[in-house]
Amino acid sequence: MGRREKVVGHNEMVLLLMTLSTCWSAYGQPMITDPNEVTALEAIRRRLEDPVGYLRNWEKEKDPCISWSFVHCVPNKTDGYQHVNELRLMNISLSGTLAPELGQLTQMEILNFMWNSISGSIPKEIGNITALRLLLLSGNQISGPLPEELGYLPNLTKFQLDLNTISGPIPKSFAKLPKVVHFHMNNNSISGQIPPELSALPLQHFLLDNNNLSGYLPPELAQMPSLKILQLDNNNFEGSVIPASYSNMSKLLKLSLRNCNLQGTVPDLSTIPDLLYLDLSRNQLTGNIPSNKLSDNITTIILSGNMLNGSIPSNFSALPSLQKLSLNNNRLSGFVPTTIWENMTFSPDAKLRLNLQRNLLSDISGILDPPPNVDIMLYGNPVCGNANEHQIIRFCKSKHEDEEYGSLNNSIPSCSAQQPCNKDFEHVPALTDDCICAAPFGVGLRLRSPSISDFPPHRSEFEQWITKSVNLDYYQLFIHSVAWEIGPRLGMFLKFYPLRTNDSGINDFGKFNNSEIVRIANKFALFNLTGTDIFGPYDLLNFTAMGYNSVLFPPVGVGEGGSRISRATLVGIILGSLCAAAVILAAIAFVLLKMRRRFHVSKDQPSPKFPMRIEGVKAFGFKELEAAASSFSSTTEIGQGGYGKVYKGILAEGTIVAIKRAHQGSLQGEKEFYTEIELLSRLHHRNLVSLVGYCNEGGEQMLVYEFMPNGSLHDLLSARYRVPLSLGTRLYIALGAARGIVYLHTEADPPIIHRDIKANNILLDSKFTAKVSDFGISRLAPLPDAETSGHVSTVVKGTPGYLDPEYFFTHKLTEKSDVYSLGIVFLELLTGMRPISHGRNIVREVNAACQSGTMASVIDRSIGPYSSDCVKKFLDLALRCSLDEQKDRPTMLEVVRELENINYMLPAFDNNNTAPDLDVSISGMSSSSPTSAYSRHTTTNTTTMDFQGTELELVSGVIPSIRPR
Repeated sequence: MGRREKVVGHNEMVLLLMTLSTCWSAYGQPMITDPNEVTALEAIRRRLEDPVGYLRNWEKEKDPCISWSFVHCVPNKTDGYQHVNELRLMNISLSGTLAPELGQLTQMEILNFMWNSISGSIPKEIGNITALRLLLLSGNQISGPLPEELGYLPNLTKFQLDLNTISGPIPKSFAKLPKVVHFHMNNNSISGQIPPELSALPLQHFLLDNNNLSGYLPPELAQMPSLKILQLDNNNFEGSVIPASYSNMSKLLKLSLRNCNLQGTVPDLSTIPDLLYLDLSRNQLTGNIPSNKLSDNITTIILSGNMLNGSIPSNFSALPSLQKLSLNNNRLSGFVPTTIWENMTFSPDAKLRLNLQRNLLSDISGILDPPPNVDIMLYGNPVCGNANEHQIIRFCKSKHEDEEYGSLNNSIPSCSAQQPCNKDFEHVPALTDDCICAAPFGVGLRLRSPSISDFPPHRSEFEQWITKSVNLDYYQLFIHSVAWEIGPRLGMFLKFYPLRTNDSGINDFGKFNNSEIVRIANKFALFNLTGTDIFGPYDLLNFTAMGYNSVLFPPVGVGEGGSRISRATLVGIILGSLCAAAVILAAIAFVLLKMRRRFHVSKDQPSPKFPMRIEGVKAFGFKELEAAASSFSSTTEIGQGGYGKVYKGILAEGTIVAIKRAHQGSLQGEKEFYTEIELLSRLHHRNLVSLVGYCNEGGEQMLVYEFMPNGSLHDLLSARYRVPLSLGTRLYIALGAARGIVYLHTEADPPIIHRDIKANNILLDSKFTAKVSDFGISRLAPLPDAETSGHVSTVVKGTPGYLDPEYFFTHKLTEKSDVYSLGIVFLELLTGMRPISHGRNIVREVNAACQSGTMASVIDRSIGPYSSDCVKKFLDLALRCSLDEQKDRPTMLEVVRELENINYMLPAFDNNNTAPDLDVSISGMSSSSPTSAYSRHTTTNTTTMDFQGTELELVSGVIPSIRPR
């Protein structure tokens, strides 16, 4: 560009700036948000990463209370400013950290960052927000201790910090919170003794399950005057007994102390008048079950997994609301009761489940002929030795003790006239005879501590509770789905429909108006549902906007009662803005007309969303990869999934690669994109897939890998290829995968837990060398030299069938979780079966065959001749890797050593396929690898899932480790 052109360009820019300045002087309005809070909000924004752009209008030039989304304000008559009343930043894919400047929003009542990926610690400055009522930080990656300063919040009613990695003890200062009602801190790494001083709090819900608490159970908790739910499952109160004072909790509805390493006897809780739910399972309780009758309202009694003896007392009879009685895995003897269901009236969808498995019950008192609503399990008792004599064969079959029932998955009923609805509209389920089309508003909820075990009998009661709380008619609610989750918690998706058009003016042609959407959303987001005790507290997971996106993500923050900005002010702002916009557009048009010939931006110029330069990994240009993959034509496509498509490419120097190209706007792919580059750039092992490079320009995100001509192990084992695969080759693949995982666990710095080991993620080169791939949801393992060690508490992610059950139940991820997943892969290698197929679980099927002496019946027929000793040892190793409890599984180092020993034992006829220099590639697979070879989300039934809400996790820093139990 010449000197004259530069001068002209400079003059044009000066003209534009002068125009903007003039417009602002003539039409600008003074800030109406408190200036100190504006400064604080700007600091808060700088600490946040916003990959989706939900905070794109958080700009310095705009007033927060007028123009910033998710900022809700109210006026202050004393100083004349608007003040932040609520930050509702829930479930919008934010990462980053919480700024200390949050403490400057002293008039804020609600702080809501739930279901994001916020990391770092909780700023102690939040303790300065004296008006704060709701502290909502669930479902993030927040770590570090609980600040003592949070104990000085005089108006706090709800502490909702669950599903993070918060560590350290509960500060004693929390005993000074005068109004706190809800302690929801489950699924963290909180440790130490529960302070007895908390007994003075007006708590109703005390949920600290799935932490690392120790010490004793304070008897003083019985002094809490309003306590309704005490839930402390999966902690380690080693050697502690259940205080007898707990029988004096007159308002208690739910007592859950599962897997707390408790000793002593079961206390007599018959004096608690309204007890609904009791779970004392998986402890070391001894003695007899108390004989006094529990509350008539009780729905659930779980005493399984202890060392209880004596007979089953008669007090379990005539409990009219009982849904579940679990006494399995004890030492109970005597008779199987036959009167528990007597005098009970069952609705058609009600159930009573009696789990008496694995005791010492030897006889039956009378005739065992329960009604169809009663499910009895007697497997593992001596009485089943005479099953034919007692006619109880159907009760003596093994059933999984953790199966839940009572889920719903409702489809929208068909309209009788089959009239179609427009986009975002559907038929109102309760009004299908009238074929009314309406736009629903979806709400995702989770009951975090329900006092029931079976939902269908309570469906009508739930519908009445919700519609009354939200002030809607009964037909306006449809429960789309209900599913039990680990906890047990109850997840559900609700749909709300507007009133009929002729009922009132509240909707516009079958849609809610904006104010009604805001009203309904606020009922849930502000936790204003007038509760019913049996369903307990709830989590708000998300809103599904459907036809109401513009309302849920408004350009202007509006509080529950509106922002109360005067009409004159708004009119002035709007008119000034319109006039300014007209002048600005004219100026911009003039400047662009003069400059457009000298400036040009094309797609082949880098324009990454996040600038990145990673040593050792090549940054490709879009044009370069486009040429390598023949313009991404269908002839080069070798895979497709939820992330995007995979293409076979040939680089300019002749290297064959696999190019994984993300779908445009793929948020999950974007998260995984940076995670995988970060990890693979520093991982180098012959049994890990190599990252050649990446492309991050022109709105494109692509990962470039070494090409694996034999696709994935899943494809190799699929029936459609029907290729014989010897035991030696299968062991060679298993050993390669195991060595790759050992490298991740022991040699990577820092160590890594893969979290998604499965046959689809084990790729095979031309010589069948196994390479572990796909690190999109991997996590850094705890450092071995930390204060405590063992696991990372995290949201459950993985693939059904491969998922470690202990991780699924406790949210505690360890290296042994990868061991479990690899054990499932070993079983697939030996049997050719899928992990889950037609309701059959591979671990149960193989265990059943081994126990019945029919091991050969489950071995893959295409394996050819094999050494039975080697197969037995390989199968035994696979089953030990797949044990339910992590402590019983071998380490990855032990797995590798055992595989090496088995491989050494192979006879000569079975070992000739394992040599790494043999080319055993399958004909035809090299040119058209299967769809799953490089794609996380494939068309098979092995899709990686997020089991806890919508959070998307990247690899974070080192997570504080936790002492294992």
